[in-house]
Amino acid sequence: MEIKNNTVVITGGAQGLGFAMAQKFALMGANIALIDMAQDLLNTACEQLTQLKGVTSNIKGYAANVTNESEVENVFNTINSDFGYIGVLINNAGILRDGMFIKAKDGKVVKKMSLEQFQSVIDVNLTGVFLAGREAASHMIESGKGGVIVNMSSVARAGNIGQTNYAASKAGVVALTTTWAKELGRFGIRVGAIAPGVISTAMTDAMKPEAKQRMLAVTPVGRLGESDEIAHTAQYIIENDFLPAAW
Repeated sequence: MEIKNNTVVITGGAQGLGFAMAQKFALMGANIALIDMAQDLLNTACEQLTQLKGVTSNIKGYAANVTNESEVENVFNTINSDFGYIGVLINNAGILRDGMFIKAKDGKVVKKMSLEQFQSVIDVNLTGVFLAGREAASHMIESGKGGVIVNMSSVARAGNIGQTNYAASKAGVVALTTTWAKELGRFGIRVGAIAPGVISTAMTDAMKPEAKQRMLAVTPVGRLGESDEIAHTAQYIIENDFLPAAW
């Protein structure tokens, strides 16, 4: 699928990885619709994108909570109306609420992961992907043009200490991706997932040096990933019309 002149919707698009992907695709000539919670962040992100040298495409921000069904339905209806169609969805919105499943000392349980701590991550990282994916796919089918959905998973999908909630959500994203690829292919909709390791962001930059060093020690390439490298991976999925048939 061509990126130039296409409409790319990015959830969690006002900062971090989402914004990095928005920058890349705006520079490639795509029309960009950013979905995020904070209107002020969206305003700043859209302004920065429109000021990029050579960018003349349509760029708009939409404040919505991806865990709220009616808000997601409404925002995708609005985006489809504003841009004429939706060609690409990048399901990027996600949160972390790390903590041990059970913490015990001297045989006594001192803390448990709360249901709220577990559910809040599932709501954003999994239910949000489901809702946005469902609405985007509906518009793609009705347009008759097909499309591409890229879901953001994580290497934590295989399980990671202190991330019961996050790992469960990202494993669920992989299951959704595989299922959708099988169901939606007949409508011309391709679905793929990216499962990054730790990426260099403002959050990792603020980590204590010893914590960052421990993280680097288990990274095969000996460094953190860069946001633009993940954006390049998303570009590959969008442009390669044989994915996910190549799996």
